[in-house]
Amino acid sequence: MVRVSDLPRRAVTRSAKLASLPLGFAGRTALGIGKRTIGRPAEAVAMEIQTRTAEQLFKVLGELKGGAMKLGQMLSIFEAALPPEIAGPYRATLTRLQEAAPPLPASAVHKVLAEALGEDWRDGFESFDDKPAAAASIGQVHRAVWSDGREVAVKVQYPGAGKALISDFNQLARLGRLFGILMPGLDVKSMLAELKERVVEELDYTIEAESQTIIRDAYADDPDFYIPEVIAQSGDVLVTEWMEGTPLSKIISDGDQETRNHAALLYCRFLLSGPKRSGMLHGDPHPGNFRLLDDGRLGVLDFGAVDRIPGGFQKRLGLLLRIGTMADIDEIEDALRDEDFIREGVDVDAEALQGFLAPITEPFVTETFKFNREWLRDMAARVTDLRPTNVVRQLNLPPEYVIIHRVLSAGTGVLCQLECEIPARAESLKWVPGFADDEDGELVTG
Repeated sequence: MVRVSDLPRRAVTRSAKLASLPLGFAGRTALGIGKRTIGRPAEAVAMEIQTRTAEQLFKVLGELKGGAMKLGQMLSIFEAALPPEIAGPYRATLTRLQEAAPPLPASAVHKVLAEALGEDWRDGFESFDDKPAAAASIGQVHRAVWSDGREVAVKVQYPGAGKALISDFNQLARLGRLFGILMPGLDVKSMLAELKERVVEELDYTIEAESQTIIRDAYADDPDFYIPEVIAQSGDVLVTEWMEGTPLSKIISDGDQETRNHAALLYCRFLLSGPKRSGMLHGDPHPGNFRLLDDGRLGVLDFGAVDRIPGGFQKRLGLLLRIGTMADIDEIEDALRDEDFIREGVDVDAEALQGFLAPITEPFVTETFKFNREWLRDMAARVTDLRPTNVVRQLNLPPEYVIIHRVLSAGTGVLCQLECEIPARAESLKWVPGFADDEDGELVTG
């Protein structure tokens, strides 16, 4: 067990680690320029820069809690998109990053519990396990038995998590150029600003308790999903029902094909149906937040990161999913301009745009689609292609789509890790308003 004193919590240490990222990038860029001058192809040099940047990002972010750890968790979902020579050595590390971080000692946990629930906090429990069952970016979970005999999960926020989180995001906001190497089509400044606002919401367990209750009510008695009940919330402590089940990460590593397909279909269905059924989108879809229960249902955890999707915007979201399925490239371009994915005054090559979108949106066109790592690596290569001719460089990501983009991208990454085949198009037609163009629910493709 890592002691709390061993963690890089002091601001100077954290800043030094984060500062190493742009320094490393600058060194790699200079090295690349040097190699190009002695005849190496620009594409090969660019790929080497991307590869080494990815390696350093995962290594440094994985050592930190707070905002950097949260972003590291988000990036870890894209493990499936990494080339094999990177994915092999880092796969085990990234999987652990999704599930756990170094835990707090019992004395620190007891102090948080006393501040939130009172000095007599133990009276509310029949038993409390001091060893955490899971630890993540801003808090850790302990297994306990509530006073009425129910098994519960007690989520305890790390002391100082808010200060560390905000500090990390302020540091990360200065790294836009570096992140642009991995995702050159993104408005990184807006993305980080939106993520900062959403992640800061995670510090307020009152908001999380309210969101979880609303979503639980929306899926009450559902044959496919189970949302644990919120039992108590006060300060930096949230108590919910304990939920057994097989983590999605375990299914990714060990599940047979039938189990993978079943889990993947429910995972896809939950993410797509959320806005329509509850008005909310689960904003943190990494495998650690999902469990396959013994009765076949998908259990869902962690509602700290939730994007509220009003009805009118749900139809715009449907349009986003439908854009690439349109046959008329002029219609595609008009739709992208209407939503500010192509900003005013920006010209794009229509043929290149259609060629870029067609394979990415393939899961929403075919009756069923096989998600796999090879396909995701190809899609990631299209997005991160450093050549100036890549049309993605001319595309914008509006701030209101940042979390949606994150969920769609991350969710696709998880489906590819599951190596599954599911009817994503049919699920979109059923659950996403605006995805179908007519009242009969049929997809219109131009």
